[in-house]
Amino acid sequence: MVPKLDNIIGISIYSTKTQGTGGRIRTTQDQFFVSEVLREKTLDKISKSGNYAVFRLKKSGIDTNHALSDILKKYGLRLKALGLKDANAITEQFVCDMSTSHTHENITTNRYTLERIGFVQKPLTKKDMVGNRFKIKIEDADFSKISGFDQYDKVLNFYGYQRFGSKRAVSHLIGKAMIQRNFDQVIEIMLGYTSEYDLPENNKIRELLKDRTNYSKVFNDVPPQMDIERVVLKEMIEHGDALKALRIIPISLRRFFVEAYQSFIFNRVISMAYEMGENLFQPQADDVCYDKDDNLGRYQNDPDQNLAIPLVGYSYSKRNRFDYQISKILQEEQISSKDFFVKEMQEISGEGGFRHAVIICKDFVTSQPHVSFTLSRGSYATILLREVMKPSDPIAAGF
Repeated sequence: MVPKLDNIIGISIYSTKTQGTGGRIRTTQDQFFVSEVLREKTLDKISKSGNYAVFRLKKSGIDTNHALSDILKKYGLRLKALGLKDANAITEQFVCDMSTSHTHENITTNRYTLERIGFVQKPLTKKDMVGNRFKIKIEDADFSKISGFDQYDKVLNFYGYQRFGSKRAVSHLIGKAMIQRNFDQVIEIMLGYTSEYDLPENNKIRELLKDRTNYSKVFNDVPPQMDIERVVLKEMIEHGDALKALRIIPISLRRFFVEAYQSFIFNRVISMAYEMGENLFQPQADDVCYDKDDNLGRYQNDPDQNLAIPLVGYSYSKRNRFDYQISKILQEEQISSKDFFVKEMQEISGEGGFRHAVIICKDFVTSQPHVSFTLSRGSYATILLREVMKPSDPIAAGF
Protein backbone atom coordinates (compact mmCIF):
# COMPACT_ATOMS: atom_id res chain seq x y z
CA MET A 1 0.00 0.00 0.00
CA VAL A 2 1.36 3.42 -0.94
CA PRO A 3 1.36 6.42 1.44
CA LYS A 4 -1.63 8.77 1.51
CA LEU A 5 0.38 11.60 -0.08
CA ASP A 6 1.14 9.40 -3.09
CA ASN A 7 -2.56 8.89 -3.73
CA ILE A 8 -3.13 12.64 -3.43
CA ILE A 9 -0.78 13.24 -6.38
CA GLY A 10 -2.17 10.37 -8.44
CA ILE A 11 0.30 7.56 -7.62
CA SER A 12 -1.38 4.38 -6.42
CA ILE A 13 1.30 1.71 -6.99
CA TYR A 14 4.95 0.74 -6.70
CA SER A 15 6.44 -0.67 -9.89
CA THR A 16 9.25 -2.58 -8.16
CA LYS A 17 8.94 -5.51 -5.77
CA THR A 18 12.00 -4.94 -3.58
CA GLN A 19 11.75 -4.24 0.12
CA GLY A 20 12.43 -0.60 0.92
CA THR A 21 15.63 0.51 2.62
CA GLY A 22 13.91 3.16 4.74
CA GLY A 23 15.92 6.18 5.80
CA ARG A 24 15.76 9.93 5.32
CA ILE A 25 17.03 12.36 2.71
CA ARG A 26 17.58 16.13 2.77
CA THR A 27 17.97 16.52 6.52
CA THR A 28 20.20 19.39 5.36
CA GLN A 29 20.38 20.97 1.91
CA ASP A 30 23.99 19.94 1.30
CA GLN A 31 22.97 16.27 1.36
CA PHE A 32 21.13 16.52 -1.97
CA PHE A 33 23.17 17.63 -4.98
CA VAL A 34 21.97 17.86 -8.58
CA SER A 35 23.67 19.19 -11.71
CA GLU A 36 22.40 19.45 -15.26
CA VAL A 37 24.10 17.52 -18.05
CA LEU A 38 24.17 19.13 -21.50
CA ARG A 39 24.54 17.30 -24.80
CA GLU A 40 28.11 17.14 -26.07
CA LYS A 41 27.20 18.95 -29.29
CA THR A 42 25.60 21.70 -27.22
CA LEU A 43 28.74 22.13 -25.12
CA ASP A 44 30.72 22.40 -28.35
CA LYS A 45 28.51 25.31 -29.46
CA ILE A 46 29.35 27.40 -26.37
CA SER A 47 32.19 29.76 -27.37
CA LYS A 48 33.81 33.08 -26.48
CA SER A 49 31.46 35.06 -28.72
CA GLY A 50 27.86 34.87 -29.84
CA ASN A 51 24.43 36.47 -29.57
CA TYR A 52 23.28 35.02 -26.24
CA ALA A 53 25.20 34.60 -23.01
CA VAL A 54 25.12 31.24 -21.21
CA PHE A 55 25.50 31.14 -17.42
CA ARG A 56 25.95 28.42 -14.83
CA LEU A 57 23.54 29.08 -11.96
CA LYS A 58 24.53 27.51 -8.63
CA LYS A 59 22.02 27.87 -5.82
CA SER A 60 20.84 26.60 -2.46
CA GLY A 61 17.79 27.47 -0.38
CA ILE A 62 15.89 29.04 -3.29
CA ASP A 63 14.03 27.49 -6.22
CA THR A 64 14.73 28.32 -9.86
CA ASN A 65 11.71 30.56 -10.42
CA HIS A 66 12.46 32.71 -7.37
CA ALA A 67 16.17 32.89 -8.22
CA LEU A 68 15.48 34.07 -11.79
CA SER A 69 12.87 36.53 -10.53
CA ASP A 70 15.39 37.95 -8.03
CA ILE A 71 18.06 38.27 -10.73
CA LEU A 72 15.64 40.12 -13.02
CA LYS A 73 14.55 42.46 -10.25
CA LYS A 74 18.03 43.28 -8.94
CA TYR A 75 20.21 43.05 -12.05
CA GLY A 76 17.83 43.40 -14.99
CA LEU A 77 18.88 40.06 -16.46
CA ARG A 78 16.02 38.12 -18.07
CA LEU A 79 17.23 34.52 -17.94
CA LYS A 80 15.64 31.35 -19.27
CA ALA A 81 16.22 28.04 -17.50
CA LEU A 82 16.28 24.63 -19.19
CA GLY A 83 14.78 22.94 -16.13
CA LEU A 84 13.37 23.79 -12.71
CA LYS A 85 15.25 22.96 -9.53
CA ASP A 86 13.69 23.19 -6.08
CA ALA A 87 14.99 24.99 -3.00
CA ASN A 88 15.89 22.02 -0.80
CA ALA A 89 19.13 21.08 -2.52
CA ILE A 90 22.43 22.33 -3.84
CA THR A 91 21.85 22.67 -7.57
CA GLU A 92 23.80 23.58 -10.69
CA GLN A 93 21.99 24.43 -13.91
CA PHE A 94 22.41 26.30 -17.17
CA VAL A 95 20.50 29.48 -17.94
CA CYS A 96 20.50 31.63 -21.05
CA ASP A 97 20.28 35.43 -21.29
CA MET A 98 17.34 36.24 -23.56
CA SER A 99 18.77 39.67 -24.45
CA THR A 100 22.00 40.49 -26.27
CA SER A 101 23.25 43.20 -23.91
CA HIS A 102 25.93 41.07 -22.18
CA THR A 103 26.09 43.49 -19.26
CA HIS A 104 26.97 40.95 -16.55
CA GLU A 105 29.66 38.33 -16.15
CA ASN A 106 29.34 37.03 -12.59
CA ILE A 107 26.93 37.62 -9.71
CA THR A 108 27.31 36.30 -6.16
CA THR A 109 24.73 36.37 -3.36
CA ASN A 110 24.23 34.30 -0.21
CA ARG A 111 21.79 31.95 -2.00
CA TYR A 112 23.06 31.79 -5.56
CA THR A 113 25.98 32.52 -7.85
CA LEU A 114 25.79 33.22 -11.57
CA GLU A 115 28.87 32.53 -13.68
CA ARG A 116 29.04 33.37 -17.37
CA ILE A 117 30.63 30.46 -19.22
CA GLY A 118 30.31 31.64 -22.83
CA PHE A 119 27.98 32.48 -25.68
CA VAL A 120 25.78 30.73 -28.24
CA GLN A 121 24.30 31.88 -31.53
CA LYS A 122 20.77 30.70 -30.63
CA PRO A 123 19.20 30.45 -27.15
CA LEU A 124 19.47 27.07 -25.48
CA THR A 125 16.28 24.99 -25.12
CA LYS A 126 15.23 21.99 -23.03
CA LYS A 127 16.38 19.69 -25.81
CA ASP A 128 19.97 20.80 -25.20
CA MET A 129 19.84 19.08 -21.81
CA VAL A 130 20.37 15.33 -21.64
CA GLY A 131 19.46 14.95 -17.99
CA ASN A 132 20.60 15.49 -14.42
CA ARG A 133 23.33 13.94 -12.30
CA PHE A 134 22.52 13.35 -8.62
CA LYS A 135 24.48 12.61 -5.47
CA ILE A 136 22.22 12.07 -2.45
CA LYS A 137 22.87 11.07 1.13
CA ILE A 138 20.37 8.62 2.65
CA GLU A 139 20.57 8.64 6.43
CA ASP A 140 19.54 5.68 8.59
CA ALA A 141 18.96 3.43 5.57
CA ASP A 142 19.54 -0.32 5.38
CA PHE A 143 22.07 -0.24 2.55
CA SER A 144 22.18 -4.04 2.41
CA LYS A 145 18.79 -3.83 0.68
CA ILE A 146 20.05 -1.45 -2.00
CA SER A 147 22.33 -4.17 -3.32
CA GLY A 148 19.21 -6.02 -4.40
CA PHE A 149 17.79 -3.02 -6.20
CA ASP A 150 18.66 -3.84 -9.80
CA GLN A 151 15.34 -2.75 -11.28
CA TYR A 152 16.38 0.66 -12.60
CA ASP A 153 14.58 -0.05 -15.88
CA LYS A 154 11.35 -0.92 -14.01
CA VAL A 155 10.65 2.42 -12.35
CA LEU A 156 7.65 4.23 -13.81
CA ASN A 157 8.25 7.85 -14.71
CA PHE A 158 5.80 9.48 -12.30
CA TYR A 159 5.87 13.19 -11.62
CA GLY A 160 7.36 13.75 -8.18
CA TYR A 161 6.03 15.37 -5.03
CA GLN A 162 7.64 18.75 -5.68
CA ARG A 163 5.63 19.09 -8.90
CA PHE A 164 2.53 19.43 -6.75
CA GLY A 165 3.87 21.41 -3.80
CA SER A 166 5.22 18.60 -1.57
CA LYS A 167 3.97 19.48 1.94
CA ARG A 168 1.03 21.34 0.44
CA ALA A 169 0.12 19.37 -2.66
CA VAL A 170 -2.18 21.94 -4.20
CA SER A 171 -0.73 22.97 -7.58
CA HIS A 172 -2.82 20.49 -9.57
CA LEU A 173 -6.01 21.55 -7.78
CA ILE A 174 -5.32 25.17 -8.75
CA GLY A 175 -4.67 24.04 -12.33
CA LYS A 176 -7.93 22.10 -12.50
CA ALA A 177 -9.95 25.08 -11.27
CA MET A 178 -8.18 27.23 -13.87
CA ILE A 179 -9.15 25.07 -16.83
CA GLN A 180 -12.69 24.84 -15.44
CA ARG A 181 -12.77 28.66 -15.62
CA ASN A 182 -13.70 28.75 -11.94
CA PHE A 183 -11.41 31.65 -11.10
CA ASP A 184 -13.04 32.41 -7.75
CA GLN A 185 -12.30 28.84 -6.72
CA VAL A 186 -8.69 29.25 -7.87
CA ILE A 187 -8.33 32.11 -5.39
CA GLU A 188 -10.01 30.11 -2.63
CA ILE A 189 -7.71 27.12 -3.14
CA MET A 190 -4.57 29.21 -3.52
CA LEU A 191 -5.18 31.17 -0.33
CA GLY A 192 -7.20 28.84 1.88
CA TYR A 193 -6.23 25.24 1.10
CA THR A 194 -4.73 23.56 4.17
CA SER A 195 -2.66 20.40 4.38
CA GLU A 196 -1.95 18.02 7.24
CA TYR A 197 1.71 18.05 6.12
CA ASP A 198 2.10 21.85 6.25
CA LEU A 199 3.28 23.92 9.21
CA PRO A 200 0.57 24.65 11.83
CA GLU A 201 1.20 28.41 11.62
CA ASN A 202 0.66 28.33 7.84
CA ASN A 203 -2.57 26.35 8.22
CA LYS A 204 -3.80 28.81 10.83
CA ILE A 205 -3.43 31.71 8.40
CA ARG A 206 -5.02 29.75 5.56
CA GLU A 207 -8.00 28.84 7.75
CA LEU A 208 -8.61 32.57 8.24
CA LEU A 209 -8.19 33.21 4.49
CA LYS A 210 -11.04 30.83 3.70
CA ASP A 211 -13.31 33.74 4.64
CA ARG A 212 -12.99 36.68 2.21
CA THR A 213 -14.05 39.11 4.91
CA ASN A 214 -10.73 38.35 6.64
CA TYR A 215 -8.50 39.33 3.71
CA SER A 216 -7.70 42.84 4.95
CA LYS A 217 -7.36 41.72 8.56
CA VAL A 218 -4.95 38.88 7.80
CA PHE A 219 -2.82 40.50 5.07
CA ASN A 220 -0.05 41.77 7.37
CA ASP A 221 0.25 38.33 9.01
CA VAL A 222 0.92 36.48 5.74
CA PRO A 223 4.65 35.54 5.85
CA PRO A 224 7.07 36.73 3.12
CA GLN A 225 7.59 33.20 1.81
CA MET A 226 3.95 33.20 0.72
CA ASP A 227 4.92 35.80 -1.86
CA ILE A 228 2.44 34.77 -4.56
CA GLU A 229 -0.37 34.64 -2.04
CA ARG A 230 0.49 38.14 -0.82
CA VAL A 231 0.37 39.58 -4.35
CA VAL A 232 -2.96 37.89 -5.11
CA LEU A 233 -4.38 38.86 -1.74
CA LYS A 234 -3.42 42.52 -2.27
CA GLU A 235 -5.23 42.54 -5.63
CA MET A 236 -8.32 40.90 -4.15
CA ILE A 237 -8.43 43.46 -1.33
CA GLU A 238 -8.17 46.32 -3.82
CA HIS A 239 -10.76 45.28 -6.41
CA GLY A 240 -12.14 41.79 -5.65
CA ASP A 241 -11.81 40.59 -9.28
CA ALA A 242 -10.45 37.02 -9.26
CA LEU A 243 -9.47 36.93 -12.94
CA LYS A 244 -7.65 40.25 -12.70
CA ALA A 245 -5.87 39.11 -9.54
CA LEU A 246 -4.67 35.92 -11.21
CA ARG A 247 -3.18 37.86 -14.11
CA ILE A 248 -0.75 39.41 -11.61
CA ILE A 249 0.87 35.97 -11.22
CA PRO A 250 3.76 35.44 -13.69
CA ILE A 251 2.68 33.58 -16.81
CA SER A 252 5.24 30.83 -16.20
CA LEU A 253 3.71 30.05 -12.81
CA ARG A 254 0.13 30.13 -14.11
CA ARG A 255 1.15 27.66 -16.81
CA PHE A 256 2.89 25.57 -14.16
CA PHE A 257 -0.41 25.11 -12.32
CA VAL A 258 -2.10 23.77 -15.47
CA GLU A 259 0.92 21.55 -16.17
CA ALA A 260 0.66 20.23 -12.60
CA TYR A 261 -2.90 19.11 -13.32
CA GLN A 262 -1.71 17.43 -16.52
CA SER A 263 0.94 15.73 -14.37
CA PHE A 264 -1.69 14.49 -11.91
CA ILE A 265 -3.69 12.94 -14.76
CA PHE A 266 -0.51 11.35 -16.14
CA ASN A 267 0.30 9.81 -12.75
CA ARG A 268 -3.22 8.38 -12.54
CA VAL A 269 -3.04 7.05 -16.10
CA ILE A 270 0.15 5.04 -15.65
CA SER A 271 -0.96 3.85 -12.21
CA MET A 272 -4.22 2.55 -13.64
CA ALA A 273 -2.58 1.09 -16.75
CA TYR A 274 -0.02 -0.78 -14.62
CA GLU A 275 -2.74 -2.14 -12.33
CA MET A 276 -4.70 -3.32 -15.38
CA GLY A 277 -1.71 -5.29 -16.66
CA GLU A 278 -0.56 -3.04 -19.50
CA ASN A 279 3.08 -3.58 -20.43
CA LEU A 280 4.67 -0.17 -19.84
CA PHE A 281 8.26 -1.36 -20.14
CA GLN A 282 8.19 -2.62 -23.72
CA PRO A 283 6.58 -0.67 -26.59
CA GLN A 284 4.20 -2.43 -28.94
CA ALA A 285 3.02 -1.97 -32.52
CA ASP A 286 1.46 1.48 -33.13
CA ASP A 287 2.74 2.88 -29.81
CA VAL A 288 4.23 6.35 -29.82
CA CYS A 289 7.88 6.18 -28.76
CA TYR A 290 10.97 8.28 -28.19
CA ASP A 291 14.11 7.32 -30.12
CA LYS A 292 17.65 7.63 -28.75
CA ASP A 293 17.69 11.35 -29.63
CA ASP A 294 14.32 11.96 -27.93
CA ASN A 295 12.44 12.34 -31.20
CA LEU A 296 8.85 11.07 -31.27
CA GLY A 297 7.55 8.50 -33.74
CA ARG A 298 5.64 5.26 -34.03
CA TYR A 299 7.23 2.03 -32.80
CA GLN A 300 9.57 0.50 -35.40
CA ASN A 301 10.75 -2.58 -33.49
CA ASP A 302 13.87 -0.61 -32.57
CA PRO A 303 15.43 -1.59 -29.21
CA ASP A 304 16.54 2.02 -28.68
CA GLN A 305 12.93 3.22 -28.66
CA ASN A 306 11.16 3.90 -25.38
CA LEU A 307 7.41 4.03 -24.79
CA ALA A 308 5.77 7.46 -24.63
CA ILE A 309 2.43 8.05 -22.92
CA PRO A 310 0.16 11.01 -23.73
CA LEU A 311 -0.01 14.12 -21.60
CA VAL A 312 -3.59 15.26 -21.96
CA GLY A 313 -4.20 18.69 -23.46
CA TYR A 314 -6.50 20.34 -25.98
CA SER A 315 -4.76 18.56 -28.89
CA TYR A 316 -5.10 15.08 -27.34
CA SER A 317 -5.76 12.28 -29.85
CA LYS A 318 -7.55 9.08 -28.80
CA ARG A 319 -5.37 7.01 -31.12
CA ASN A 320 -3.32 5.23 -28.46
CA ARG A 321 -3.66 2.10 -26.36
CA PHE A 322 -4.08 4.10 -23.15
CA ASP A 323 -7.23 5.91 -24.22
CA TYR A 324 -9.40 3.64 -22.06
CA GLN A 325 -7.59 4.77 -18.91
CA ILE A 326 -7.36 8.39 -20.03
CA SER A 327 -11.05 8.62 -20.97
CA LYS A 328 -12.10 6.98 -17.71
CA ILE A 329 -10.03 9.38 -15.63
CA LEU A 330 -11.25 12.43 -17.54
CA GLN A 331 -14.81 11.28 -16.95
CA GLU A 332 -14.14 10.85 -13.23
CA GLU A 333 -12.55 14.31 -13.12
CA GLN A 334 -15.55 15.72 -15.03
CA ILE A 335 -13.41 17.43 -17.65
CA SER A 336 -12.63 16.97 -21.35
CA SER A 337 -9.38 17.44 -23.24
CA LYS A 338 -10.85 20.54 -24.90
CA ASP A 339 -11.12 22.20 -21.47
CA PHE A 340 -7.35 22.71 -21.60
CA PHE A 341 -7.92 25.55 -24.07
CA VAL A 342 -8.92 28.46 -21.84
CA LYS A 343 -10.44 31.29 -23.87
CA GLU A 344 -10.54 33.64 -20.90
CA MET A 345 -6.80 33.20 -20.28
CA GLN A 346 -5.36 31.69 -23.46
CA GLU A 347 -1.76 32.00 -22.30
CA ILE A 348 -2.26 29.16 -19.78
CA SER A 349 -3.81 26.75 -22.30
CA GLY A 350 -2.17 23.32 -22.39
CA GLU A 351 -1.70 21.64 -25.74
CA GLY A 352 -0.54 18.35 -24.26
CA GLY A 353 2.14 16.05 -25.60
CA PHE A 354 3.97 12.93 -24.48
CA ARG A 355 6.22 11.75 -21.66
CA HIS A 356 8.51 8.77 -21.15
CA ALA A 357 6.66 5.91 -19.46
CA VAL A 358 9.75 4.66 -17.63
CA ILE A 359 12.66 6.41 -15.93
CA ILE A 360 15.93 6.08 -17.82
CA CYS A 361 18.58 5.70 -15.12
CA LYS A 362 22.32 5.35 -15.74
CA ASP A 363 25.47 5.03 -13.64
CA PHE A 364 23.73 4.03 -10.40
CA VAL A 365 26.46 3.79 -7.76
CA THR A 366 26.24 3.32 -3.99
CA SER A 367 28.90 4.50 -1.57
CA GLN A 368 27.28 4.37 1.85
CA PRO A 369 25.60 6.60 2.88
CA HIS A 370 25.39 8.11 -0.64
CA VAL A 371 23.79 7.06 -3.90
CA SER A 372 24.69 8.59 -7.26
CA PHE A 373 22.93 8.28 -10.60
CA THR A 374 22.00 10.11 -13.79
CA LEU A 375 18.40 10.51 -14.95
CA SER A 376 17.09 11.66 -18.29
CA ARG A 377 15.56 15.13 -18.57
CA GLY A 378 12.25 15.58 -16.77
CA SER A 379 12.54 12.56 -14.46
CA TYR A 380 12.52 12.96 -10.68
CA ALA A 381 15.20 11.61 -8.37
CA THR A 382 12.60 11.43 -5.62
CA ILE A 383 10.56 8.97 -7.71
CA LEU A 384 13.56 6.66 -8.12
CA LEU A 385 14.35 7.01 -4.39
CA ARG A 386 10.69 6.35 -3.56
CA GLU A 387 11.09 2.88 -5.10
CA VAL A 388 14.45 2.33 -3.36
CA MET A 389 13.37 3.52 0.10
CA LYS A 390 9.58 2.93 0.04
CA PRO A 391 8.96 5.48 2.83
CA SER A 392 5.82 5.14 4.89
CA ASP A 393 5.75 8.93 5.37
CA PRO A 394 7.39 10.72 2.40
CA ILE A 395 7.42 14.14 4.09
CA ALA A 396 9.08 12.84 7.26
CA ALA A 397 11.57 10.99 5.05
CA GLY A 398 12.58 14.25 3.33
CA PHE A 399 10.69 13.97 0.08
